[in-house]
Amino acid sequence: MARVGRYDVEYKIGTAEAIPLPDGVADVVSAGQCWHWFDGKKAAMEFSRITKPHGRVVVAYFSWLLSPGNVVEATERLIKKHNRNWKFGGGIGVDFRSLPHLQAAGFSRVETFSYDLDVPYTAEGWRGRIRASAGVGASLAPAEVEAFDAEHARLLARLLEGSFPGALLEIPHRVFTIIAARAHPD
Repeated sequence: MARVGRYDVEYKIGTAEAIPLPDGVADVVSAGQCWHWFDGKKAAMEFSRITKPHGRVVVAYFSWLLSPGNVVEATERLIKKHNRNWKFGGGIGVDFRSLPHLQAAGFSRVETFSYDLDVPYTAEGWRGRIRASAGVGASLAPAEVEAFDAEHARLLARLLEGSFPGALLEIPHRVFTIIAARAHPD
């Protein structure tokens, strides 16, 4: 255990489907940018198991938004060229896949919200963000990532041609969140 401020923190390693905590200990359980990787039914049951009565679950996403002619559209087209198996393109920034599982696991009083914002990236920053994505760095071989990145660099240079040095790309994003409460087991 490590001493952090006035709290003892114990680190445990587990999965969303098998959380190494006792029943009813969490006030809040959160999943950020990851529900699509889980076995949703099992994860929701685990979240319910470890959450105190009236505790909350929060599922949140932070997604880039594609629109005709924007940098995201060009980038996604390039990802698909290099990775025909990539299935996450063309999203609209909302993901309700967790909701049926959470409701079946006893969560109710659902609240959702979303908001949009533009996130500034340098060309190098956007390249790094995309290299780290599921469609590139997480699923392509190193040589394939290198080939993608070189072509992505050329694409961004063309898109920024004529801009002043250090120009920023304004990449539209959407924050989407689901919050639900665990019912009391009366």
